[in-house]
Amino acid sequence: MYLDLLSRLIATPSLSREENQTADLLEGFFHQRGLAPNRSGHNVWLRARNWREGRPVILLNSHHDTVKPAAGYTRDPFTPAVEDGKLYGLGSNDAGGALVSLISTFVELESHPDLDCNLIVAATAEEEISGPNGIASLLPELGHIDAAIVGEPTLLDLAIAERGLVVIDGETRGKSGHAARKEGVNALYLATEDILAIRDHVFTRPSSLLGPTSAAVTVIHSGTQHNVVPDRCQFVVDLRVNEAYTNAEAVAELQSVCRHATLTPRSLRLQSSSIPEDHPLVTAGMEVRPKASCYGSPTLSDQALMPFPTLKLGPGDSARSHTADEFIFVEEISAARKMYVDLLLSAYGKQ
Repeated sequence: MYLDLLSRLIATPSLSREENQTADLLEGFFHQRGLAPNRSGHNVWLRARNWREGRPVILLNSHHDTVKPAAGYTRDPFTPAVEDGKLYGLGSNDAGGALVSLISTFVELESHPDLDCNLIVAATAEEEISGPNGIASLLPELGHIDAAIVGEPTLLDLAIAERGLVVIDGETRGKSGHAARKEGVNALYLATEDILAIRDHVFTRPSSLLGPTSAAVTVIHSGTQHNVVPDRCQFVVDLRVNEAYTNAEAVAELQSVCRHATLTPRSLRLQSSSIPEDHPLVTAGMEVRPKASCYGSPTLSDQALMPFPTLKLGPGDSARSHTADEFIFVEEISAARKMYVDLLLSAYGKQ
């Protein structure tokens, strides 16, 4: 049933901002099972029918949008095919396998008499672009949430922390002049000083899970022609923030090492995230899968937009995401379905 659902999702193009058809498909899937899903844009979600006030609220979330197919595909990315135990197709690994596993878990547990928490499942849009019409727009509708499982490919290891991201526009200003006369103040030279300072800066708050916060200058632009001293220089900084900082704190520390440049973050919304190792979701995860490891994830997900504890966990391998001929092992989906159910019953089962 759920392998068929994933196959149908693969066969239905759902690029970010264009997920209406997969949202229709998911909505219909729930209706066919006698459930009453809610629809908000291209996001589909529902609450468990055995909802009881006062119990912990746990969100099960993954996304149904995909990136564009990589240029190197040797098979049709929208034709699902199972070969040698692998299900091929765009979005199979990132994050269709996790999504259908979480949906399966919700259907099995939403009226389970021994589960002492309230479940919400949400299949959301625009994750691949951190867009405004995905989980960020849906959270106000969902109400209070105590914790979430975010379905992403982790090989069923427990990602208990994730780096945040800030894209920063830097600019220096000088004074134009004739290059032959050595006139003016060269904004490119001023930027170079600060770029070297950014390169050499060591952030002061370490993290055992995510390593140090890091910054890299990735784009630079200055000048109009060869004989004019540039009076402006713009550059872009990619800032990856560990859980010891807020994004604003990391930007402020980076600004403090720049003598000339003004640093302007495009957004501070993609925060680092973490969940305590003694949180019930984490301890239950280690109990039901003792060989699993806890680690800090270098890749960004919708966790960055969730202001409550989140555990990133799911079938598949992040190394397969966004690659040509993407696939997921069928047995990985079966293992995830079992782990999700066992984890929730262990963490929130009636004693």
